[in-house]
Amino acid sequence: GSPALRQLSPVMAMRRTTPAARGRGKKPGLTDEQIEEIREAFNLFDTDHSGSIDYRELKAAMRALGFEVKKEELRKMILDVDSDGSGHIEFPEFLEMMTGKMGEKDTREEILKVFKLFDDDHSGKISFRNLKRVAKELGENMTDEELQDMIDQADRDGDGEINEDEFYRIMKKRGDNPLDDLLDDSD
Repeated sequence: GSPALRQLSPVMAMRRTTPAARGRGKKPGLTDEQIEEIREAFNLFDTDHSGSIDYRELKAAMRALGFEVKKEELRKMILDVDSDGSGHIEFPEFLEMMTGKMGEKDTREEILKVFKLFDDDHSGKISFRNLKRVAKELGENMTDEELQDMIDQADRDGDGEINEDEFYRIMKKRGDNPLDDLLDDSD
């Protein structure tokens, strides 16, 4: 894309998180079930029904949704979303915070699904042979040298194959995660 467009994208991202974009409390990238799940967790831990949760309540809510979060990370998250500086988190703030977290979880799951398509012999690694087969199926005319080069770039532990973590790291870095297109057109 052109440099001008690239400069626009952070602006668009910021516009999406402004209160106006919150609209009816539906966030881009989350299903209604996920939002419902997040609301239930929020209500559950808002023990005094004040409409907001504090640091301690937040930690419990995160754990209930399956996230282990360190103290420091939690503090930072609160600072990031606590727009009114109250030290408490209201539901829209909580939703925004969890949207990012849920997104991370989804992305990893999606990428690992792709990994399993490559790893057709279920060895838990992508070998040269796996990669060659996929390239051929996708109609990519790549030389053995190019394929080996891809493996060498990804292979961090030097075993000549690509494991799940190595694959995940590449997919994240290249940014051509199949989900990106879906997430970008949230209008």
